[in-house]
Amino acid sequence: MTDQLSPSEQMATGDTFGGRTGTFKITVYELENFQGRKLVLTEESPNVTEKALEKVGSIQVESGPWLGFERQAFAGEQYVLEKGDYPRWDAWSNSHSSDRLMSIRPLGIDSTDHKIHLFENPGFTGRKMEIVDDDVPSLWAHGFQDRVASVKALKGTWVGYEFPGYRGRQYVFEKGDYRHWNEWDASQPRIQSMRRVRDQQWHQRGSFEHS
Repeated sequence: MTDQLSPSEQMATGDTFGGRTGTFKITVYELENFQGRKLVLTEESPNVTEKALEKVGSIQVESGPWLGFERQAFAGEQYVLEKGDYPRWDAWSNSHSSDRLMSIRPLGIDSTDHKIHLFENPGFTGRKMEIVDDDVPSLWAHGFQDRVASVKALKGTWVGYEFPGYRGRQYVFEKGDYRHWNEWDASQPRIQSMRRVRDQQWHQRGSFEHS
């Protein structure tokens, strides 16, 4: 992976992407629909439940984006959380396989531009697909197969999905090289849709509309 400041270090230095400064702020609630005890975070938390919450039932993102994880210490299934409201767990889980969110961290954004290379085989070999400043709801529709075994994220932050239409497990690609699908915590080399991660605080054209 490339050497770069962590999201927490970027916040400490006031250095966010594009030379702009900004803050990260998210509120997690114990119950659905923003009820019960709540916790306001401005930095990463490897164990959300150790801070007075038994679980996470709903989320409001004021500024971000953030990356949530199914397990403590930033492990397990990933959930991209952009600016907006998430009244219950299935609003942030595209696979709907787990209602647990145990750790969370700011998601680094290095550029307003986006460019990524997808490769059929490990080690950046085999067929290649380049995506520049676009979202792709179906790799098949662009003539590329669903097998993605290595990735070069050249600009911006991306999220890949197991199925077309931004469904299934999410795999986040911050700027850097990923030589094997194990490096993005996947059990098999399957990605069928890709989109850019953006946030309304900085991107006035808006962020991805979650359902």
